[in-house]
Amino acid sequence: MQSKAPTVAAYLEELPAERRTLLDAVRKVIRANLDKGIQEVMNYGMIGYVIPHSIYPDGYHCDPSKPFPYGGLASQKNYCSLYLFPVYAEAEDWFREEWKKGGKKLDIGKCCIRFKRLEDLDLEVLARALRRFTVAQTLQCYQQLLGNRAKPGKRRGASQPTSKPTSKPTSKPTSKPASKPASKPASKPASKPASKRKLESKLDAGDEPGVKSGRGKPVGTAAKRAGKTTTSVAKVKAKAQPSKKQSRRG
Repeated sequence: MQSKAPTVAAYLEELPAERRTLLDAVRKVIRANLDKGIQEVMNYGMIGYVIPHSIYPDGYHCDPSKPFPYGGLASQKNYCSLYLFPVYAEAEDWFREEWKKGGKKLDIGKCCIRFKRLEDLDLEVLARALRRFTVAQTLQCYQQLLGNRAKPGKRRGASQPTSKPTSKPTSKPTSKPASKPASKPASKPASKPASKRKLESKLDAGDEPGVKSGRGKPVGTAAKRAGKTTTSVAKVKAKAQPSKKQSRRG
């Protein structure tokens, strides 16, 4: 929970008596073991321990107007929290091992140590950690982390030219040639054989007069005309030939 108290004393006065006593006891251990140059101020709505601009002019990279946050001490809703940048940035493994030796359970998150009572903390390990992480060592670790954050950005910039040439050539040739040859040949050859078979079946059956033959005449009408001509020729021949009765009489 962030406070708008302007000073550390005002922040402590806002707390319930039990919380005020707890934080004040931890605060005394921190102040007794901090390296010279680190100041106690109100920072981000809590008690903060910072390396001032007079020592590190660049300030905090997230907000250069603020001094570098070495640590913090805050009263939250359900617990109290202790923030130590060197612990989670560089020496978390060491801190865990030293805490384990004392036999107490360590409730640590991504960036803070949580506690509800003074007995939850190993104050001796905390004092050793504060003496170990000096201003010079902390700033050296911080600058190394900033350098590591900058390197991936350079790599991303170098990888951009390789992504553009590879994406354009691969997409165009694969999509266009695959669609055109597959659609056109498949439709035309499939339709012609089907129509020819229908025509052949109709011509073989000969029962539909509307279908034309090879000379362009209807099949049914040509057959009828052929039948009429044959019958008329037979009649003419029959008239021209004398009957047997007439020949006998002559």
